[in-house]
Amino acid sequence: MAAGSLLALLDDIATMLDDVSVMTKVAAKKTAGVLGDDLALNAQQVTGVDASREIPVVWAVAKGSFINKLILVPAALAISYFIPWLITPLLMIGGAYLCFEGAEKLVHKFLHSKQEDAAHEKELAQAVADTKIDLVALEKDKIKGAIRTDFILSAEIIVIALGTVATATFTKQVTVVSLIAIVMTVGVYGLVAGIVKLDDLGLYMMMRKGKSAFKQIIRKVGNWLLNATPYLMRFLSIAGTAAMFLVGGSIIGHGIPALHHLAEPLKETSFILPMLLDAVVGLAVGIICVVVFTLVSKFLPKKAH
Repeated sequence: MAAGSLLALLDDIATMLDDVSVMTKVAAKKTAGVLGDDLALNAQQVTGVDASREIPVVWAVAKGSFINKLILVPAALAISYFIPWLITPLLMIGGAYLCFEGAEKLVHKFLHSKQEDAAHEKELAQAVADTKIDLVALEKDKIKGAIRTDFILSAEIIVIALGTVATATFTKQVTVVSLIAIVMTVGVYGLVAGIVKLDDLGLYMMMRKGKSAFKQIIRKVGNWLLNATPYLMRFLSIAGTAAMFLVGGSIIGHGIPALHHLAEPLKETSFILPMLLDAVVGLAVGIICVVVFTLVSKFLPKKAH
């Protein structure tokens, strides 16, 4: 009798773990759309930092990210438990924000002149070169800015992950959302650390001396890495922007019954058409959000510099 009860318990545990594994995979696929932009944004946050301080800065931001998730995960789970009807509106808001960020990037050149961009880059370069500037304070400002950005992106990841397990039991919700929070944080900042050190690795490989064929290959690979790093950053930025429209459009499409019903027949006939619909919805919502934000900003009092 005891053996039968133990086997039944083990079977229940195995079933739950299997369910958690499947739901975690689904949640990971949904949240992966934010990953490309998250990588690009966090890697760009380290620009201007001394090479010897890049990894400590990434580690400091990663610790801040864990703290963000320690706040966000319990808050999201409490909402799911006490006021579950709020999940869909939060998802819609999160989806609209993703679309807004993507659209803002696309229309950046129209919202900000080349002179403004050049002046901003010159200001950053002068700040790094000026010996009177407190580089420790500058580094702390970069870390704080990166943690604020991470809080927004982490909120998107947690809400999207929670939305995929909204109908599951509370125990499974806690497990899946916590796993996604941990895996995404470790994955994102592990990759960021690798990305920001690619150019250093390339330079190290280029400096290797020797006339053997192996050393020559090492130097060529190093040269390739050094030249490829800027293109990798650009690709991550483009892929992240596209993913924002796809993920944001998909979230909004699921929340609007008419769009959801429109997408269902497309899924049966094509793999590309639903993605195009999500992209169109995401782009349209993003442009509307940018227009509204721009109009509202004009009427708000400007801060004195």
